[in-house]
Amino acid sequence: MLPRMSHGTRPLLPLIERFDAAEYRLCRQLNRGADWRPLRALLGAASRAGDGAVWYALLLALPLAFGTAAVRPALVMAATGLAGLILYRWLKHRFVRERPFIRHRGISLAAVPLDRYSFPSGHTLHAVSFTWQAVAFAPDLGLVLLPLAMLIAASRVVLGLHYPTDVLAGAVLGAMLGATGVALA
Repeated sequence: MLPRMSHGTRPLLPLIERFDAAEYRLCRQLNRGADWRPLRALLGAASRAGDGAVWYALLLALPLAFGTAAVRPALVMAATGLAGLILYRWLKHRFVRERPFIRHRGISLAAVPLDRYSFPSGHTLHAVSFTWQAVAFAPDLGLVLLPLAMLIAASRVVLGLHYPTDVLAGAVLGAMLGATGVALA
């Protein structure tokens, strides 16, 4: 069910409905990957890592591994993480887009959601933001963090928690926050 639109936006309704239908089809195809147990286990683990624990550990590990040079980047990462949390929660409550498994019977839920709404993906936002900043500080961390960020982003759609555009929006917002953090660190 689409939100109510003003008279001025009604001519766009058929285009929006076609877009939603196309995104649903893609979402459903990707969600079928959760039927394969090894993929569901891998993406479930990535999704749980993206709940926050891996990022908290990273914030603590940077100064331990790199000394005082990493204190400012870790503090900036913590600040951008908080900004990202505030931003994505605000957007979720403005857009109130139901998660795919709630809206469509053809999407199966393969992981427990943290909240009701899907736009944007907070997991993806934080994965991109933290990865961007950590790799700018210590490029070798990219060997672990880039694949992890990609798995977290993929997990959100395959596990039935987000639409592809939720993940794309989260990635764009995360890149913006990550670039801001790098500029401030």
